[in-house]
Amino acid sequence: MIFDTHTHYNDNAFDADRDKIIKALPVSGITRVCNIGASLKSSEESMKLSEKYDFMWFTTGIHPDECGKYTGHEEYEDPEMQKYPGNKVTLPEAIMELRKMASHEKCVAIGEIGLDYHGFEFYEDKPGKEVQAEWFKAQLQLAAELNLPVVIHSRSACDDTLSIMKWAHDELQIKKAIIHCFSYSKETAMQYIEMGYYLGFGGSSTYEGQKKLTKVLSVTPLDRILLETDCPYLAPVPLRGERNDSRNLTFVRDKLAEIKGVDATEIEKAAYENGCRVYGL
Repeated sequence: MIFDTHTHYNDNAFDADRDKIIKALPVSGITRVCNIGASLKSSEESMKLSEKYDFMWFTTGIHPDECGKYTGHEEYEDPEMQKYPGNKVTLPEAIMELRKMASHEKCVAIGEIGLDYHGFEFYEDKPGKEVQAEWFKAQLQLAAELNLPVVIHSRSACDDTLSIMKWAHDELQIKKAIIHCFSYSKETAMQYIEMGYYLGFGGSSTYEGQKKLTKVLSVTPLDRILLETDCPYLAPVPLRGERNDSRNLTFVRDKLAEIKGVDATEIEKAAYENGCRVYGL
C-alpha cells in the first residue's frame, strides 16, 4: 500500500481524464492520497475532490507564490476573487476562509505554506520576502490554533524557512510538519528531524547527480520518510518531463530503497505509516 502525501489532482493538467486517473489509483496500490491546497481556489477544489473519493484527504493553505494576490494591494481578474469587494482579499479575510475549510472532516493539515525565493530576477509580481514571511507566520499560527500539522514549501530559502520553523516549533508548539520535496543539506535535514518533522521525497529523488540526497537519506530514519509526487509535476526517471501521477511512486520508492540499502517494501510500509501518523489518520 502506498500513501501519496502530496498531490495536485485539481490541476488543469488532469482536466481531460481526472476521474479516470483517480479511480485507477487504488487498483494500482495507491490506497491513500492527500491533495494539497495552494490558494483559496485550489484549497476549495481539493476539498471537493476529498468529498468525492473516500481514499482522498486534503489540506488548505496559500503557497508563497500565491500570497501576493491576497495582500489587498492589487486588483485581479481571477474568478476566485470575484466574491470579494473590489476583487481584493486581505490577510485576515484569507485566514478566515482557510479556517472555514480547515473545519472540514477531511482536512488534515494547513499547507502548502512557506517561502519561495526562486525567480525574483524573472518575476516582477513575485511576492517579496517580507510579504511571504508575514503570510507564512500567520498560517503557522492558524495551524497552532487548530492543532493541525503543516505542509511546508521551501525553495531557495533554506535559512529563513528553518528559522521560522524553529520559532513555530518552540513558540507555537507545532510538533507535526512535512518539509515538502526536501532539497537541502544533510545538516538541515538533521535539524528538522530533531524537531520531529518529516521529509517528503518525490520524483526529483530519481534524477542523476543526487549526491546530496544520498547524504540526507543516510541520516533520515525510516520513520521520518514520506512518499509524494507533487503531481502533475516532477515525474521520476524514466518518465521525467511527462505528466506525473501517484502510480509513479514505485520508481521513487525503489530509488529510496536502493540508497538506504533496504527492501522496497520497508520504504513503502514505513512511508505509509508515517503518512497516516502525520496526518492523524
